[in-house]
Amino acid sequence: MLTDPTFYLLAIPAVILLGLAKGGFAGVGAIAMPLLALRISPVQAAAILLPVLVVQDAVGVWAFRKNWDREILTLMIPSAVIGIVAAYLLAAEVSATAVLATLGAISIVFACYRLWISRGGRVPVSRDAPRALGVALGIASGFTSQVAHAGQPPFQMWVLPKNLSPQVLVGTTAIFFAAINIFKIPAYLALGQFTHENLLAAAVLTPLAIASTLLGVWLVRRVNAERFITIIYVLMIVVGVQLLYKAAS
Repeated sequence: MLTDPTFYLLAIPAVILLGLAKGGFAGVGAIAMPLLALRISPVQAAAILLPVLVVQDAVGVWAFRKNWDREILTLMIPSAVIGIVAAYLLAAEVSATAVLATLGAISIVFACYRLWISRGGRVPVSRDAPRALGVALGIASGFTSQVAHAGQPPFQMWVLPKNLSPQVLVGTTAIFFAAINIFKIPAYLALGQFTHENLLAAAVLTPLAIASTLLGVWLVRRVNAERFITIIYVLMIVVGVQLLYKAAS
């Protein structure tokens, strides 16, 4: 895989988009896993990306360490851990094809949801929703994050109605996913997903991951990237359809 040019044609933009997302362009990194799954199995893609995500998380948390919401994190991080454990316990029962189909479906739903929100659609969760719903969404975020690094949709459903300032939203998101990515490490180790090949691929991509995260931190305070983000979500729908077709085949 380290010498496969097609893998890198997909992995390089995937890691750059992950870095931009960690730097503040929330949501665009969700296309990273679907992109890699076009070439390799989603299980292997997740194993390669997790070390990259942990490094990017460290940069993002440091950049936004003073901007975060304590109430959201104390509710959702423990809930997400429950979801991570549940996904780990079910991992042996889920085939790679099922993961591929799930990833494709999540990609399409998340992209459509974000496009709808960007055009003035209402988030289907009120600001004063009961905490029990926040717990449920936290569990869902941890579960989908463990399976396919796709924990953004449930998390955003709970957080976006809170009308946080942009800096606090980015900081809260950075700390939440940094925490749950660390909690995912033991599960990936137990499942034997950190092979020598996967760790080498992650190591090769790590310098790009750091640079792209720093770029995202710099850009998010200086540019309005709405059109760029819209293009990413449209591409995510296309990739999601391709993954569903691949799973069906």
